[in-house]
Parts: sequence; C-alpha cells; structure tokens
Amino acid sequence: MLTAIELANQFQASLVGEASTVFNGLAPLERAQSSQISFLSNPLYRKQAADSSAGALIVSKADLEFLQANPGTHSSGRVYFVAKNPYATFARVAQYFARQSAPIYEPGIHSAAAVDPSASIPASCHIGPFVRIGAGVKLGERVAILGNTFVAENCDIASDTLIYPAVSLYFGTQIGERCIIHSGAVIGADGFGFAPDFSATGGEWVKIPQTGNVVIGSDVEIGASTTIDRGAMNDTIIGSGSKIDNQVQIAHNVVVGNCCVIAGCAAISGSTKIGNFCIIGGAANFAGHLTIADRTTVSGNTSIIRSITEPGQHYTGVYPSMLHGAWEKNAAILRGLDKIRQRLRLLDKNKSTES
Repeated sequence: MLTAIELANQFQASLVGEASTVFNGLAPLERAQSSQISFLSNPLYRKQAADSSAGALIVSKADLEFLQANPGTHSSGRVYFVAKNPYATFARVAQYFARQSAPIYEPGIHSAAAVDPSASIPASCHIGPFVRIGAGVKLGERVAILGNTFVAENCDIASDTLIYPAVSLYFGTQIGERCIIHSGAVIGADGFGFAPDFSATGGEWVKIPQTGNVVIGSDVEIGASTTIDRGAMNDTIIGSGSKIDNQVQIAHNVVVGNCCVIAGCAAISGSTKIGNFCIIGGAANFAGHLTIADRTTVSGNTSIIRSITEPGQHYTGVYPSMLHGAWEKNAAILRGLDKIRQRLRLLDKNKSTES
C-alpha cells in the first residue's frame, strides 16, 4: 500500500498530516475508521466530516479551513488530502484501492473457448470459458473477454478493454482502448428500419438492411443490458470518454459525442446527434433526427422532440408526483385548455370588432 505522501503525489493533492501513514481503503463518513479514507465534497456535510472517525479526509481548501477551525471528536492526528476537486480525487483514489482487490485475468485462452484460426489474439489477452470469437477478429494487448461472450466476425477491440460475461458483439463492431462493457450488453444488432408498402388490399413492412457498424471510442463504459444498434448505412458512433448506464437504448446512426454521461433507461432514436459533454438523466428520451448542442443537460424522464442549438442549457419536462385525486383534477383542467383558448380568442375577436 502507498503511504499518505505517495497517495498525495500520485493524485495531485496537497498533504496535511503525517506523511508515512498507510490506509487500507475508503469508506463513507459515517462508517469510516481510523485506517480508512473518506471525502467531503458538499459543505452540508461539514459537521458530519468533523465528527467522522476517518483517519483521512479528501477535502477542498475551504473545507479544510472550516474543519481546522471546528475540530470534531476524532480530528486529532487526522490526515487531509487537499484537492481542487475532492469528488474526482476520491474517485481516482478509489480506483487505486479497487485495483488491489480486483480479479486478475491471467493471459491465455480457456480450453472451452472457440476461437477462429484467423482471429488475431495477442498472448497477453485473456479469453474465458465458452467465449466464441469469429473470423477476422482483431484484439489489442491485454484485452480480457469473460465467459459466454460472443464476438462476431471482423470485430476490432483495442488494448486494455474488459468485456464482462454474456456480451454480444455483432460483426464489424469496433471498440477503442480501455473500454468496459458489462454483462448482457448487445452491440451491433440491427437498427429498427422498415419501409411501409401498403395498399387498400394489404402490404408489408419492408426491412431496410442495416449495413453500417458500431464504432466506440476509447475509455467508454457501457452498462449491463444496454443495446447499441448498428447503423443503416452510416455508423453508430459513441465518442471517447462517454459513460452509458444500464438498459439504455441507442438506435441506428446515432452519434454520441465525447465525455457524455447517459443514465439508465434513456432512449435515443435513430440519427440523433448528441454533442460533447452532455448529461442525460434516467429514462430521458429523444425523437429521431435531432441535433443536441454541446454541454446540454437533460433531466430524467424528459422528452426531447426538437433540436437544441444553444450549448450549455438545462432542459426539464417532468411534472412532480402528486396524490392521484389531485392529478385527476389537474388533468381535467388540461383537457379543457383548448376550449378556454377558443373562448379567449372569441372574446378578443369580439373586443376588436367593437372597437
């Protein structure tokens, strides 16, 4: 384990306290012990931080000054890591401790895996049991593909990517470096494209071949049971650094920019383009063929039906919950709004005529 000063140097924090102290992990303020590190990123929890038993706290300069002026019962001998962004520093320190206990995927191909002879697999890769790797697949160094995953023909997976069990990668999928793909994700399935051909006597929905690919940048994380459809003719693209939660649906030809976050159960319809650094809340949904400007924030359960052209805006379209009886009364009012509007227009017209 690294000492306090080694942790501070590695994660660009200033150290206040004993440099040689060693910690064995992280914990929340209310549960942390003297051998653990916690963090404070919200001033509302300053009192809780002061009284915490944590042996070290990751704090901002302002919070450090408050805690030193208002010491708690367990403040004596405490170490402080002072950072510009305590929450991000906490995340990086947490990654360090997580690596200490994370499973080690030894290089090699499991005897129960089925690998096409034409696949290119470096000796540093880990291929788990019952993995199937198709013809023409190319893996980078240290790729780990865990059990029961299917990698179809001509997929390209760059170095240090981790794919958890039971993932399905359809043919031609391209994945960048250091990606994480969680169980049940399906990447590259056909987009939902059908042309109507109906007459008075019948007809059919004619399937449009989905001949594009899915291209995923580097440092992307894709949650469990998320689906990303292949493009119809253009590619579906996920930009580098983006993080996608569980059970998200991304349709064909969608472009997601760099460093976006998309929370669970969001749905993005075909050919919509999401800008860079966008934040999309859970169960938000987007109509097709829209363009969303950079740094747009969309609250959970919000429906976006028009393009957003001005960067940095926050959109919300959710009614707060209420008692069902109150909702019924409000719904009745909403149903009558059109009649009220017509009456107002008539009154305005009559007034204009009289004058």
